[in-house]
Amino acid sequence: MPLLDEPDAPRRSGRWPLILVITVVVVALGYAGFRLLGPSRETAVQEPPVERAAPAQPAAPVAAAPAPAPVPEAAPRRRAPRRPAPKPVPAAPAPAPAPTTGTLTVDSDVPGALVFIDRRYIGKAPITQPGIAAGSHRLNVSVSGYDPYADTIDVKPGAQQVDVRFKDITLHQAIQVIHKHAFGSCQGTLQATPDGMQYITTHTPDAFDVPLSRLEVFKVDYLKNNLEIKVRGGRTYNFTEQKGGPNVLFVFHQKVQHAIDMLKKVGKLK
Repeated sequence: MPLLDEPDAPRRSGRWPLILVITVVVVALGYAGFRLLGPSRETAVQEPPVERAAPAQPAAPVAAAPAPAPVPEAAPRRRAPRRPAPKPVPAAPAPAPAPTTGTLTVDSDVPGALVFIDRRYIGKAPITQPGIAAGSHRLNVSVSGYDPYADTIDVKPGAQQVDVRFKDITLHQAIQVIHKHAFGSCQGTLQATPDGMQYITTHTPDAFDVPLSRLEVFKVDYLKNNLEIKVRGGRTYNFTEQKGGPNVLFVFHQKVQHAIDMLKKVGKLK
């Protein structure tokens, strides 16, 4: 048995150097690595810190002036809606001067009547005449077959109208008379209106009041100073004027007779 194991002895002695070399290499490599990686850490711990002069601080740069902050762009200004310019208030007109003339219109119930103002013919009715000076003026209107119209009118500034009524018959006549009887007489008032003839006396048997249409006789004797009146179906009366003579009776008769004729003409008396 010992003879059989003898060859293995050199093998074992040849392995150890190799293992030793490998071990040395590994230790060497580990130490080298330690030196490379660990000195700074070891030195920092074991060696006292070496005071070094602090490096000169570079001069602080002069601070540049800060750039001005950018001015924010102004927002677009909204324009207020344009208002129309107020219309100028027109100046109050100066008051018109007071008129100094008037306008006169003249009309009549008979067409074609001639119109005169202050004896100056201005035309036929109906007519309007402007520019008449304010104040008193004489107006005359006439037409054939009717009594002429005459009046003084007061023309005022502005417009006014005068209506002439030829067909409106006016009659207001009265006289003091004496009624002659066959024996004696009586006194009273004889008056005439469009409504009739009246004799007013205290001697009641002689008094009468009759329509003009009932005058059967109505005549005057200028020389005898006598006015005769006969009532249709009644008595006859003879009157004389108390004062003034026959002329008063004549004027009375003339105006009453004219009114009677006009009333017949316009159909108001038959």
